[in-house]
Formats: sequence, structure tokens, C-alpha cells
Amino acid sequence: MRKLRNEELDRLDVDAFKQAKKLPVVLVLDNIRSLNNIGSVFRTADAFLVERIYLCGITASPPHKDIHKTALGATESVAWEYAPDTEVLLGKLKGEGYHCVAVEQAVGATELQDFQIEQGAKYALVFGNEVKGVGQEVVSQCDAVVEIPQFGTKHSLNIAVSVGVVVWDVWSKWNPLKNPA
Repeated sequence: MRKLRNEELDRLDVDAFKQAKKLPVVLVLDNIRSLNNIGSVFRTADAFLVERIYLCGITASPPHKDIHKTALGATESVAWEYAPDTEVLLGKLKGEGYHCVAVEQAVGATELQDFQIEQGAKYALVFGNEVKGVGQEVVSQCDAVVEIPQFGTKHSLNIAVSVGVVVWDVWSKWNPLKNPA
């Protein structure tokens, strides 16, 4: 085997990315503290053609050197918007037909591997603060809660890791190459 060079990867440029069909998902970041986590979420959103990122509450927004350090330019390709209040944003997204899904540990949560996406539906995936998680008021407003199963001693994953795991799972279930609809 030979490792591929970047020019062999045939990646989209920013203009082509903006025109490409997107995963019908928006990411809602509820009070994320770490600028590096925010940048990592941008890279994941770019990798899987996510529609948009909403940066809510205390979540910082570009341009910022620490976001840029991990985003590696994804703040230029991925659409984003700042929303001061997550609850107000979720009301707006529901009005636009999005299914709002908190990624959190909660009574009645669906384990990620059992979460079924509806082909043709749009999803708003809500990820929470590194210490406190998704706020209870926000969880209460969501249509569903998904939990990433974990088996070790820790109670949570890093938010950037959680976004990667969940977005990959949704992509693999939605992927139009596997599920033409």
C-alpha cells in the first residue's frame, strides 16, 4: 500500500462544497467552552457535508485563531450562524421541519446504534457543554434524545469526539450512495 498525496484525494474546493448536496443535518452547539472543540466540529461538518452549524450561548464564533487552528479552513466552507438562545433556535428549527435530537444521557434515551433516521427528514443534532452537557430546558424541547453507549469508567466523551461519532452514524444511515431515495 501507498499513502495517498493530498492532490490524489479529489476533494471539493470551497465553491464546489457550497454547491454540493448536503446531509440534511444541522449541528447545534449549546454553550461549548473550548475553541479547539468548536474548530474540530467545523472539520467534521466539512467532512460529512453538514448543512450548517449553529453556535449558541457562550459558544465562540469565527474568526478566532484557536478555532482556526483545528478547523483548518472549514470555517470557510461550512455555513454557520450564531444564535444567542438555544431554546429559541430549536423553536425556529422545528418550525422549519427539523427533528430536534439531543445527544445526551437521559431517561428514555435511544442508544445511537438503535437510532433510526427517516429518509427525507431533516435533523438538528444538539451537543452540549463540556461539563454540564445539553441543558435540561433544551433536552425537554427536543423530539428525541440519543446516547452514545460507553463501557469504561468515564461518563462522557469529548464533545468533538461525540460529534464525529454521531455524524458518522447519521451519514452512514443516510448516505445516498447506499440508500438511493
